[in-house]
Amino acid sequence: MTPSSQDVSQLLVAWGNGDQAAFDSLCPLVYAELHRLAHKHMNRERPGHTLQTSALVNEAYLRLADQNVHWQNRSHFFAIAVQIMRRILVDHVRSLQYQKRGGNAQRVPLDEAMTVSEERAADVIALDDALKSLAEVDPRKSQIVELRFFGGLSIDETAELLAVSPGTVMRDWTLAKAWLRRAIKA
Repeated sequence: MTPSSQDVSQLLVAWGNGDQAAFDSLCPLVYAELHRLAHKHMNRERPGHTLQTSALVNEAYLRLADQNVHWQNRSHFFAIAVQIMRRILVDHVRSLQYQKRGGNAQRVPLDEAMTVSEERAADVIALDDALKSLAEVDPRKSQIVELRFFGGLSIDETAELLAVSPGTVMRDWTLAKAWLRRAIKA
């Protein structure tokens, strides 16, 4: 039996209020959904990606369990889960680039580093930077990109989580993609 959004929301609120039994009941419900979200995103990654779906879910799950948040509802939980997955993916890429470029080698001033890494515009870090800039201008569009791109949610799922119409999500998604393309190319 699939739990309703209301069931998950009630368990999240109870857990946020310190009910350990609610957390124990919630774990298998949200873990399966987190795995589905991570799987959707990882399917879009290049073949041979070094981070596996289960590793992404496990790391996100651990970080979520450590959160000291009074969860409002299922939407609030999964919006934060998607943000955490995004941070994990970006951190993973940064870590690989750090190792690839010498790990603990001598630091170079920013001016010199920028001339060395021109390919940066096409990778996840550039997207993360552009997404942060978009969040300053329009937080909802940034959140839609997070939910759609990093979370793998559909238009309808995103609309439900943000409590807006699917048409609004489509418009914001289209505008956000154009804004991000321009920001990354700049």
